[in-house]
Amino acid sequence: MTPKTSPGSGDLPHKEDLARARAGDDAAFSRIVEPLRRELRAHCYRMLGSIHDADDALQDALVRAWRAIDRFEGRGSLRSWLYSVATRTCLDSMSGRSRRALPIDLGPASLHAVTDTAPREDVAWLGPYPDSALPSSTYEVRESVELAFIAALQDLPGNQRAALVLFEVLGFSVGEIAEMMDTSTASINSALQRARTTLAKSTDRQQVTLRRLGDDRVRRVVTAYATALSEGDADGLVALLTEDVTWSMPPLPHWYRGLAAVTDFAVTVPLTGCGSWRYRITRANGQPAAAFYLWDEAAGTHLAWSITVLTLRDDRIRDLTSFLGRQHFPSFGLPDAIA
Repeated sequence: MTPKTSPGSGDLPHKEDLARARAGDDAAFSRIVEPLRRELRAHCYRMLGSIHDADDALQDALVRAWRAIDRFEGRGSLRSWLYSVATRTCLDSMSGRSRRALPIDLGPASLHAVTDTAPREDVAWLGPYPDSALPSSTYEVRESVELAFIAALQDLPGNQRAALVLFEVLGFSVGEIAEMMDTSTASINSALQRARTTLAKSTDRQQVTLRRLGDDRVRRVVTAYATALSEGDADGLVALLTEDVTWSMPPLPHWYRGLAAVTDFAVTVPLTGCGSWRYRITRANGQPAAAFYLWDEAAGTHLAWSITVLTLRDDRIRDLTSFLGRQHFPSFGLPDAIA
């Protein structure tokens, strides 16, 4: 991943608004921050692996920035200064917390469907990020939030994670990052080298595959998958999967690898054991996704159930990651229930 520059980088706010903000005008502060809010939120997500944690960190960072705006003299860009505040806030938030995980991080895959499992509430789970919340829809921005990349970032210590994201994703120089993190350029170069070594083992990026397939073919694959699930079509579902497919469902700890295990799970649980499904096609983490709704007899409607992110190899599904829980739906702008 080569250094990138986000939209609006280097832009300074209008001098009058900056002066008003320094004088205590919170409306002026909001105006100068608003153009950078979406990219700062995405930055916090890359650092923390959860949109809910990202929202909390961004709110905290903006409060810190508001309290310190009188000390911003405008010698550098407002963007660099805000990224410095946001990065420090994320590092503070990470202190003493366990890393965000996926079921694959907890243990080996299950060979057969597990039906008596319970959610693991003691694990900090990785969460999805809606494409609609990204600062832009460019190839580079989508690549920077892919699920495999975000999961790999969680393996890095905080300083390495911050250095890598600031340099490789956001295009800041080593000198700028050293100033942001109050350390030396030698320390940042060392952190970058160690981070790159760790991430070299991570999965290849999805954007090459998605670009080669084209939007229409990608949409056909995700629609065929969601339709097969909602119609209980086991043969149709299996035909879409690679031989080494995986399926995980955080916060459930069990996960499955290989066509036989995934088929056994699919037939035993979602295809025959859950009831009626409905779906909406969406996008998450720069990848195709489907939002699923499960029939609830007491409510008399289909209630929000999961956001499933698809990772493709050619025109087959290599990985399915189903993020269970209604709490994921509001950030995607999706309803809590559908008929």
